Amino acid sequence: MTRIRFGRFVLAWAVALLAAAGWAGPSVVSGAIRVDTVAAGLDTPWALAFLPDGRMLVSERPGRLRVIGVNGDISAPVRGVPPVHAVGQGGLLDVVLSPDFVHDRRIYFSFAQSTGAGARTAVARAVLDADALTLTDVHIVFGQLDDPPGGYHFGSRLAFALDGTLFITLGERNAYRDAAQDLASHLGKIVRVDADGRVPADNPFIGRVGVRPEIWSYGHRNVQGAVIDPVSGALWTHEHGPQGGDELNQPPAGANHGWPVITYGREYVTGGAIGEGVARADVEPPRHQWTPSIAPSGMAIYAGALFPGWQGDVLVGSLKFGTLHRLRRDGGRVVGEEVLLAGVTRRIRDVRLGPEGAVYVLDESGGRVLRLSPR
Repeated sequence: MTRIRFGRFVLAWAVALLAAAGWAGPSVVSGAIRVDTVAAGLDTPWALAFLPDGRMLVSERPGRLRVIGVNGDISAPVRGVPPVHAVGQGGLLDVVLSPDFVHDRRIYFSFAQSTGAGARTAVARAVLDADALTLTDVHIVFGQLDDPPGGYHFGSRLAFALDGTLFITLGERNAYRDAAQDLASHLGKIVRVDADGRVPADNPFIGRVGVRPEIWSYGHRNVQGAVIDPVSGALWTHEHGPQGGDELNQPPAGANHGWPVITYGREYVTGGAIGEGVARADVEPPRHQWTPSIAPSGMAIYAGALFPGWQGDVLVGSLKFGTLHRLRRDGGRVVGEEVLLAGVTRRIRDVRLGPEGAVYVLDESGGRVLRLSPR
């Protein structure tokens, strides 16, 4: 057994022992699932990432980053986080570890950043000292060109591909939805960059005049779920529709996902149709859609041992209903859906797979980290 595999085995074993002993917070049973409160008292938690030693990083949207111990203790705020535009849906958003975190200690985080004209989605990398609770060498690796005013639809999820490139999801800022079809704009796009922010040479729009070379796919509304399939390496995302039309997608390179021309959603105030319809030959159709909306946020593809019947399933949180949606797949097709955790939370913001195979969710409204395991 290699040193890395042995370390992961020890970590999973230790966390499983802690879980078996019971967390400090209350537990409930929802169907066949036990729900343990790992930590409570967070302020609008937005994203969760596991450190190699079993501790967790949790971002709070007002602009704080916390370290949560394996016993559920919540640290003081990590120092060195840059100022964030904590207006409306803006603030400190996603956080992920560098693929080589064990050696470089780098983390990547997305946030709404104020500018002279308005605000934009930006991504920074920094070196984390989790014991000293500090960030150093903070550096912006990507900044959205567009910085309109307002506080809606910043995105933003981060996902490292198996080749080490970084996918960044960007909202269309609501009032500027037509820009999602404009390839000279970053609004309503998924972009792909190298870990240092440079543009990969094999991006789909390299060399196209008037097109931003960072763009991977376009025609998106507000993508708040992104994950790499651990088996195929494919990117899976989901995004908010307006009234209906929340989508689960597998965005191919260069694909148009239609917004706001092709959508299942309808206008909020009038209920009127948006765009041309629900399908067009040159638009990539969703793998699944929710009408009425569930307001999806957070996403994981299950690949653990605790829920053997969930292998390869897509897990999606709901902000609207506080439920967890388990989507069964047959290859790239969704063939079934199970709704879990009804009545346990009000708003699920993030979903992550733990090192021991449990599923962790952030209950945004309750300020909690929850651990899901078999009953």
